[in-house]
Amino acid sequence: MANQKIIIYDTTLRDGTQREGLSLSVEDKVRIAERLDRMGVAFIEGGWAGANPKDGKFFERMHEQPLNNAEAVVFCSTRRAGITAKDDPMLVPILEAQTKWITIFGKSWDLHVIEGLRTTLDENLAMISDTIAYLKSCDRQVLYDAEHWFDGYKNNSEYALQTLKAAYDAGAAWFVLCDTNGGTLPDEIGKITQTVYDNLCQWGSAVPKIGIHTHNDAGLAVANAIAAVQHGATMVQGTINGYGERCGNANLCTVIPNLQIKMGYECIKPSNLNQITEVSRQISEIVNLAPDDHAPFVGASAFAHKGGIHVSAVQRNPLTYEHIAPESIGNLRRIVISEQAGISNVISKVETFGICLRKEDAACRQILQKTKELEQIGYQFESAEASFELLVREALGDRPKFFAISNFYVYCNTDSDRLDGTVNSQATVKVIVKDVEQLTAAEGNGPVAALDRALRKALISFYPEIANFYLTDYKVRILNSDCGTQATTRVLIEFSNGKRRWSTAGVSDNIIDASCKALGEGLEYGLLSALRYVTGDPHPPAPSPAGEGE
Repeated sequence: MANQKIIIYDTTLRDGTQREGLSLSVEDKVRIAERLDRMGVAFIEGGWAGANPKDGKFFERMHEQPLNNAEAVVFCSTRRAGITAKDDPMLVPILEAQTKWITIFGKSWDLHVIEGLRTTLDENLAMISDTIAYLKSCDRQVLYDAEHWFDGYKNNSEYALQTLKAAYDAGAAWFVLCDTNGGTLPDEIGKITQTVYDNLCQWGSAVPKIGIHTHNDAGLAVANAIAAVQHGATMVQGTINGYGERCGNANLCTVIPNLQIKMGYECIKPSNLNQITEVSRQISEIVNLAPDDHAPFVGASAFAHKGGIHVSAVQRNPLTYEHIAPESIGNLRRIVISEQAGISNVISKVETFGICLRKEDAACRQILQKTKELEQIGYQFESAEASFELLVREALGDRPKFFAISNFYVYCNTDSDRLDGTVNSQATVKVIVKDVEQLTAAEGNGPVAALDRALRKALISFYPEIANFYLTDYKVRILNSDCGTQATTRVLIEFSNGKRRWSTAGVSDNIIDASCKALGEGLEYGLLSALRYVTGDPHPPAPSPAGEGE
């Protein structure tokens, strides 16, 4: 099977948006489509034109700004029962989308025909045939999605095959087998896909064009997609990061590396494989969902090594604990620093900061000892690598002094004039930048929000780059719950500048103090990163604040 082409059909913009809590604007959909196009997927399903205004607008944009590589695809069902396809108004906006390719789904399961559509089995066959034939007469190419195919086949194989034959006779170009309920097992997928392949050959297809569309309700979407490919499917439908209704769809960020790296198929251009991690994270940013750090291949922890023995082995030969080279899919090896760390962890980790240390260097043991002391009181650096880098640079005397928080004050007051009892928070912060004191105040809908705004307000005139940093996640962990309200609290804050993420930690028996520590280090690390990017120096000195020295 080496070098055999597998067509990748992305349905993030349609099936992916059926995930609970996921919603995209037209602009979001355009940005995602353009990014997928650059990565090199063959088909991008944009939605059901006419079902909602956004999908219609999306196809208008695609007509104005055509994709360079991929085919945009509009999605729809077969015509309704009792009328002809040319008279069904539902198909008007589908044709107006002006896509070359249209995906039509039809019923394969007699249960759905009788109880869902409330029509006859013969009428369902006519609906499939008439819809595809009509769209073909309008100079469109049709992909036929056989909805609930595997359940339908297991319940009534003879009728399920009749539905597929109707699509074949009407001129469908592709026959996509859908495990819509997501409960079929890989061996069943393989056997049934092989049966479809054999039948298409008998009907006259020289090279059967079979697609597979799997859902993840049994945690098998990726395995099922691969099983189908092994038995004749040459198209895989799925979504980035596995987004989709209920438990999601086949995750293309897992399917593509498995098929291409492990099995020798070509899904996208080999030179584009290293874009997969970036695409995964960029799209998670657009849909405003936190990336899954433990996702296979593309997760931040996918190639993370924590135990000292593991780290030593990986340093000698990465194959000892890595199934592929992380760089091949655009990911990175990470050495995790924790109470389980050894000298090897420290040396490997600081190398990622552009710092070279040897085992005999006193700084190694100093950093390791400080790490373990701080973790003893509640810090966790495996989830706050930005804080760890600042710790390392402090130990080496290489930490730029951008600012210092002299003191802060937070005040909360219930607005008695409002019936909902809104609590208004105010924060006052004093910072010192190059011996200049700056005192500012701000309000927020909570004490941490007010503190964040006050701190930014105090610093932004000195460091305008701070305007590009924003919080993407805020987590609080009570470390000794038996102490009640006097318990120690760990705060983890994740920041982003739109291109990369970083996390910092703060620990205190006061949640506001812990938050202030994490906020301050997050802004400091962002400034350090911005300075490194501008200067190209991994160890830049702190710049003069804006306006100073001119």
